[in-house]
Amino acid sequence: MDNPEIARIFDEVADVLEIQGANTFRIRAYRNAVRTVESLTTPLRKWVEENRPLTDLPGIGKEMANHVREMVETGTLGFRDELLAEVPRSLIELMRLPNLGPKKAKKIYDELKIGSVDELEAAAKAGLIAAVPGFGAKSQEKILAGIAEYRQHGSRFLLPQAERAVEPLLGYLRESPGLERLEVAGSYRRRKETVGDIDLLAIASQPVPVMERFRGYPQVDKVLNAGDTKSTVVLGSGLQVDLRVVPADCYGAALVYFTGSKEHNVKLRRRAVEKGLRISEYGVFREQPDGEGEWIAGREEADVYATVGLAWIPPELREDRGEIEAAAAGRLPDLIRVQDLRGDLHMHSTWSDGRNSIEEMVTACAARGYEYMVISDHSKSLSMTGGLDAYRLRLQWHEIDQVRSRHPEIRVLRAMEVDILGDGSLDLEDEMLAGLDLVLVSLHSRLDLPGEQQTARVLKALEHPEVNVFCHPTARLINRRKPVDMDLDLVLRRAAELGVAVELNSSPNRLDLKDTHLKLARELGCKVVIDTDAHRTAELDLMRYGVEQARRAGLTAGDVLNTLPFETFWKAIQR
Repeated sequence: MDNPEIARIFDEVADVLEIQGANTFRIRAYRNAVRTVESLTTPLRKWVEENRPLTDLPGIGKEMANHVREMVETGTLGFRDELLAEVPRSLIELMRLPNLGPKKAKKIYDELKIGSVDELEAAAKAGLIAAVPGFGAKSQEKILAGIAEYRQHGSRFLLPQAERAVEPLLGYLRESPGLERLEVAGSYRRRKETVGDIDLLAIASQPVPVMERFRGYPQVDKVLNAGDTKSTVVLGSGLQVDLRVVPADCYGAALVYFTGSKEHNVKLRRRAVEKGLRISEYGVFREQPDGEGEWIAGREEADVYATVGLAWIPPELREDRGEIEAAAAGRLPDLIRVQDLRGDLHMHSTWSDGRNSIEEMVTACAARGYEYMVISDHSKSLSMTGGLDAYRLRLQWHEIDQVRSRHPEIRVLRAMEVDILGDGSLDLEDEMLAGLDLVLVSLHSRLDLPGEQQTARVLKALEHPEVNVFCHPTARLINRRKPVDMDLDLVLRRAAELGVAVELNSSPNRLDLKDTHLKLARELGCKVVIDTDAHRTAELDLMRYGVEQARRAGLTAGDVLNTLPFETFWKAIQR
């Protein structure tokens, strides 16, 4: 029982409790335990074996500690099994559909005994959902749209979900006798925001023992293919993993081929043909008059690219968006790195819906070597987050002043994530906006407005002279909520004209702006910042996902404001 499996079981418990309408604090306790387990680098199995107190971990109380011990010792959790006897596992899938949620999923189940997505779709098409009390025709249309969206994206895993499955597997495989090299390819290596499956490539002096160990991995749920040099399995999480053992001479060529993307590979092969070469997963070959190919390269990726006159191209750029032409011209960008960031401009504390105090967030930012940071709790319209009104904001400023005096090693800026109201006005009085060091604005409500109306609403908000940053601009939640309907090109152009920065929100659930939008923002001269939107100290480490997204857009450190030293940053962030 490894950490990802423990986290998955805790998540299932929380899902079922939510369906049953259990106490919100109890549900939150399981969600908090999930976050704690996911963030751990040491296996909980070792904690149990060494009899270390699990309650020392944040979010792990006595009950959770007992659950962890039970899972480590027995391989399951009796409480979870009892819950699943009461609620069909398929109902958990229903509650994850866009426009549904736990209460509505339970209502549909109680009324129509529907427990699967297929049954729900059939009932909606037959008009049965509209007849359920509390639903209606509009809800039925939204559910059908949500099912279509789910079928398109639901089988794809967010990067952290894939990482939680892949990283322990890599550690397990690296203990295989005769294994010489092992890497992940595919969209995972390109750091796409979602991953459909995983491709592993290996070199091994003895392929068969590696394959046997792979298929014997404890988290394998199904073996789809069992060969001496290639096997395919499905993990308990539902993630499919392919492992190929290839000869050392073609490892680099295979890594290029299986990393992709398809469009990048097609253009690369076309360039090779123009030079009388052929590139495949087995290497680079020079065409001969007799039709046979002479192998000339393939051990390393750089060798493959060099044969066609290109520098090695970072995996994040391999999407056929001009990277091959840039490599040919010697103009590949020096992509941004996590260590280039000097500050985080978006985070929350216990003053709204954060889990750590201001001082804890400041200490954590200082420990990460940041030169500056902000505290940006929610404004009052988001009542479910404990958003601040003017009175509480003044009290928070007083606490920030006290914390500043105790932490001269980092500049602490006072900000707020101010809600953009339905008419485009801001959820805070002008007097208070003027007292903030930075004003961040976001969309959190009325996300279903028609495009023209949504665009006008956003443009009005950006016109306010105090606004500095437009956060998670499209308000999307990956695999769960579509981007809002608005003219993003127009919004980015106006933001550039006004000097308002746009945010790349590093939360893996958002990664908003997406990579193509970031490229557009850069082309339009729009200021960009990368933030975590952290709600606890551990989430400050999410910055790497934002940086990976920025790299996919080809951004350099010079394209991002919060890579600048404070004095330069402060001038650049102003309107």
